[in-house]
Amino acid sequence: MKQIIVSGMRPTGKLHLGHYLGVIQNWVQLQDKYECYFFAADWHALTTKYDKTENLRQNTLDVVMDWLACGIDPEKSVIYVQSLVPEIAELNIYLGMITPQNWVERDPTLKDMAKILKTKEGQGQQINYGLMGYPVLMSADIMMFNADFIPVGIDQVAHIEITRDIARRFNNLYGEEFFKESKPLLNNCSLICGLDGNKMGKSFNNDIKISDTAEETSKKVMTAITDRSRLRKDDLGHPDECEVAFKYWKIFGSEEEVSNVRCECEQGQRGCAQCKRQLAEKINSEFEQIRERRKYYEEHPEIVEKIIAEGSAKAREKAKEVLAHVRKLVRMY
Repeated sequence: MKQIIVSGMRPTGKLHLGHYLGVIQNWVQLQDKYECYFFAADWHALTTKYDKTENLRQNTLDVVMDWLACGIDPEKSVIYVQSLVPEIAELNIYLGMITPQNWVERDPTLKDMAKILKTKEGQGQQINYGLMGYPVLMSADIMMFNADFIPVGIDQVAHIEITRDIARRFNNLYGEEFFKESKPLLNNCSLICGLDGNKMGKSFNNDIKISDTAEETSKKVMTAITDRSRLRKDDLGHPDECEVAFKYWKIFGSEEEVSNVRCECEQGQRGCAQCKRQLAEKINSEFEQIRERRKYYEEHPEIVEKIIAEGSAKAREKAKEVLAHVRKLVRMY
């Protein structure tokens, strides 16, 4: 039997190149080696967007369409929506009962969110009960399928520790080594900054979306920051000081292409505008087939709905098995 992987994304809108390079590419490779459960975390979306749900359903569809277009295969992986597996909510209750308050409060993501909410941008909001319980719900997501591994970046390893702690505590309390202590599975994916040099994100208006057209992508790439010291096309360039464009070349270009770009830039034979036009062509070529598949799913949403329904049904089958044993261990009626 294959080992199990669980991973998900909050459906907050169409995905961008950061999601593709940092997460989805890795998922595509993992689905050939593991039994994979990939979910749209719509309950998690409510933790901070509980008052903005008008686009939640469409956002969920968009996320799944992006996954499918990029190569997540419903024949290989279970694709489901979190809220369509209500067993997760029941497991969340049991786990919440055994989790000490200080375990939740020390979660690094929760600490960061608390700081943001208290700022002017966060309008001095207090953390709501749902957000406070996010680490436990995350643990329920993982433990619901008794995952062996969770694919994460090095900066996310700490998030898995609370799940391991809760699993260990559950096993100790109820006298059976039932839940696995899921391990982080580190990925070595490329990280990409936004067009302005900051972290790529929809809210920063500095992203390139997977679903963007070739024209939209070209326009966005032309806004990318380059070497600020260059004033004229024939000025000698400094690729390593190019804040965005050359970094993109190192991600999307071949070794030979990157070497040529560096050489021409340093010798003043390549202007920044020319460089970005060629970069846009390179990115568009890379995503041409993905965008064709994405367009197909946009035109046939019923196929996406069917994949979600079937995947969620499969997820529930597994979840019911796990929950039945949990109820037995906890001695529920």
